[in-house]
Amino acid sequence: MFGLSKYLIILLTAIVAVFSALPAESARLKDVAFFDGVRSNQLVGYGLVVGLGGKGDKKGAAYTNQSVANMLNKLGMKIKPRDLSLKNTAVVVVTAELPPFSKKGSRIDVLVSSMGDAKTLQGGTLLVTPLKGPDGNVYAVAQGAVSMGGFVAGIGGASVSKNHQTVAKLPGGAFVEKEVPFSLEGKRTLALTLRHPDFTTAERAANMINMSFGGEMARALDSGSIGIVVPAEYRDNIVRFISKVERLVIKEDSISKVVVNERTGTVVIGENVTISTVAVSHGDITVQINTDVEVSQPEALSEGETVVTKTEDIKVVEKPASLVLLKQTVTLGEVVTALNEVGVTPRDLVAILQALKAAGAMQAELLVI
Repeated sequence: MFGLSKYLIILLTAIVAVFSALPAESARLKDVAFFDGVRSNQLVGYGLVVGLGGKGDKKGAAYTNQSVANMLNKLGMKIKPRDLSLKNTAVVVVTAELPPFSKKGSRIDVLVSSMGDAKTLQGGTLLVTPLKGPDGNVYAVAQGAVSMGGFVAGIGGASVSKNHQTVAKLPGGAFVEKEVPFSLEGKRTLALTLRHPDFTTAERAANMINMSFGGEMARALDSGSIGIVVPAEYRDNIVRFISKVERLVIKEDSISKVVVNERTGTVVIGENVTISTVAVSHGDITVQINTDVEVSQPEALSEGETVVTKTEDIKVVEKPASLVLLKQTVTLGEVVTALNEVGVTPRDLVAILQALKAAGAMQAELLVI
């Protein structure tokens, strides 16, 4: 597995080195920013999945019995939770994302997740489940057949399954019943929010908007937002104005960053990473411990005891460290080439990058995940 990581980092650094020689790609404003208020909203609900063929929550589960009793009471059937004996039902949490400007009667996808100890939700039916927003209002209602593919089967203490059986997605599984109140009509100002805040990108976006519409209607408020005054000629058709702004193309700027994963040995180096002139020496110490077990068995009918003896052999091998001079570099390709000259493994590369950052020789943010 570690050998695979070594080949992975070589491939990644080679790819990044090639593309770093090309000019940075520009992006549409709609891909790097969004208008304030135009966003999705999270919905959540608590429901029941029935018809699970004996693979639902365990028999006598208090939360399941109470939920079913509450549902039956609402349908006019008076019953106490202790009188129920259920095996085909599972208590679930239903979540959904309500897209901006969703209209009443439109469908949205929902995600159904088991809360209890049901073995599977496959083949069940989600009963009517109101989905509420953070304000407590019901914005959608979910219901439908649950199917995620795969299977689960078992006998005795053995079981086999395919796919994750306790989470399922229902495409179009909910109807929107209430719209989120938001309107563009009458707006004179708009706020554009960057997905990755950066002062340079914000200034570039404001300048591009001003240059495209021939005025001073946009200005960067901070590193993450741009304030825009809607031009008079677009106040009766703000959608058209927003559409034109979204299609504008800018060059996004970002902080130089190196991301390393110590568990897998994966290293991703961003654009514009540079290092100062520095000498790097990195050794490699390997400790190998071998344990041999010998058993001394007494002869038959004797009063001796079996004796177990362990013999341990410890070897420490230290490979000589090479001192390599890394000259000041200006491109990512040169950084990659310089580090590859050391002949490091992925784990060694992580250690070297951390040491370079600690020494102040790497001009980039080091993020360890």
